[in-house]
Amino acid sequence: MTAPLTPSPSPHEPSSQASPSSQSAWQGAADGYAAPAPFDSGYGQDGPGMKTEVREAAVIAVAVALGGVLLGLLWWWLAPRVPLVGDVVDQNWVVYLKDTEGEQAVGVDGTFTLLGLAFGVVTAFVVFLVRRRGGVPLVVALTVGGLLGSVLAWRLGVWLGPAQDVVAHARSVGKGVTFSAPLKLGAKGALLAWSLAAVLVHLGLTGLFGPRDPDPGGYEAVPKDGYGAPLA
Repeated sequence: MTAPLTPSPSPHEPSSQASPSSQSAWQGAADGYAAPAPFDSGYGQDGPGMKTEVREAAVIAVAVALGGVLLGLLWWWLAPRVPLVGDVVDQNWVVYLKDTEGEQAVGVDGTFTLLGLAFGVVTAFVVFLVRRRGGVPLVVALTVGGLLGSVLAWRLGVWLGPAQDVVAHARSVGKGVTFSAPLKLGAKGALLAWSLAAVLVHLGLTGLFGPRDPDPGGYEAVPKDGYGAPLA
C-alpha cells in the first residue's frame, strides 16, 4: 500500500510552523504596509534623549551667562554719567546732584534694558542655529543663563564704574568740582530683559522655522498583489 502524500507548502504561503513574529511580519506585508523598525533606545523619534538635552542645556546656560561680561563692559561704556557736586556745610561734606532735572539716572537703566533686549535676541538666534529642535530644557537654559548674565553684567558695571563712596570722592576732587556718581541700576526689573527677549524670540523662531513633528496617522497603504508584491 502506498502512503498518502502530504502536499508540500507553496513557496508563497506562510508555513504553519513559522514563529509568531514571522507570521505577523508576513501578515503586515500582505495587508499593505511594512512592519515598523525596532525602536532605538539611544535616541527617540524626536531627537536625543532627556539626559543629552539636559547636558546641552547646561552648556548653553553657562555660555549665555558668560556673555554677561560683554554686557557689563558695554553698559559701563555706554551708560550716561550722573554728575555730582560736593560742598562743605558746617564743616561737613555734602554731595548733591549738579543737574536736578537731568535724566541721566533714567538713561542708565534704559541703557541696561536695551542692551539686555539686544543680547536676548542675539543669543536666541545663535541657540536656534545651534539646536533647532528646541525643547523645555533649552527654554530653561535661556531663562537661567540670561538672568545670570544680567546679574554678572550689573555687578561688573558697578565694579568698573566710579567709586561707591561719594563723600570720599568729593573730598578727593575738591569743593564745587563735578564728578560722576557710581553706576547704579535703579530699576531691578531690567535684569529680566535678557531672559524675556531670549525666550520669546527663540519660541517664535522654533514655531516658525523649527522642524515639524511627523504625522501621527496610520501607515500608508501600498497596493499589493495576492503574494505581497507591490503593484506597478
